[in-house]
Amino acid sequence: MTADGEIIHFDNVGLRYGTDREVLSDLSFTLFPGRFYFLTGASGAGKTSLLRLLYLAQRPSRGMIRMFGTDAITMPRSRLPGLRRRIGVVFQDFRLIPHLSAFDNVALPLRVAGHQEKDLAGPVRDILDWVGLADRIDARPPTLSGGEQQRVAIARAVIARPAMLVADEPTGNVDPEMALKLMRLFEMLNRQGTTVVVATHDLDLLRKVPESLIMRLDRGRLSDPTGALRYPPRKMQ
Repeated sequence: MTADGEIIHFDNVGLRYGTDREVLSDLSFTLFPGRFYFLTGASGAGKTSLLRLLYLAQRPSRGMIRMFGTDAITMPRSRLPGLRRRIGVVFQDFRLIPHLSAFDNVALPLRVAGHQEKDLAGPVRDILDWVGLADRIDARPPTLSGGEQQRVAIARAVIARPAMLVADEPTGNVDPEMALKLMRLFEMLNRQGTTVVVATHDLDLLRKVPESLIMRLDRGRLSDPTGALRYPPRKMQ
């Protein structure tokens, strides 16, 4: 994070796959710590591609991306894992490890970060209980429903309290009651300082987080209905 508070900065970023036309064009924006952003747009607008840039799974075709005060384009590849560990990701296709239990899938980020085994049980059990899976702690992903797998994926993404959480349609496989509960979890993390970016086509979600800011993608370009691209950082309590 830089001295003026920015956490992510895009400057004239474009992305194309191969020789096709750009799927993202002329993206310039700043994300600030402690803010909650919704990324909306029709199917095919480029939401998933933009999220891939945000969690460093994809490099842009042009432009500059600065993350946590570091030029993410020119930095040595050896430093990328450390930067990625500051970002929690909820994937649309979950990406759980099928031979590991729900407990071990959720514990994975803590183990990678070097936490001792004796310190894992409490936090992992607490977060699985919060997402309604206390009774499925030993279950492996193939035995879980789609909604249960989604909740395990969300628990794994937030267990290490990342500086930024990026979520691609995180409520797409859960019922409305659980969707609201998950949004409250994201809000709680946000109030504690995590920058949250949720991509969704569910416009009802936008009304459930009153202080959220909206970035709207239309054919690869961003519009700014709530001032998200220029909003000053909120003072943390």
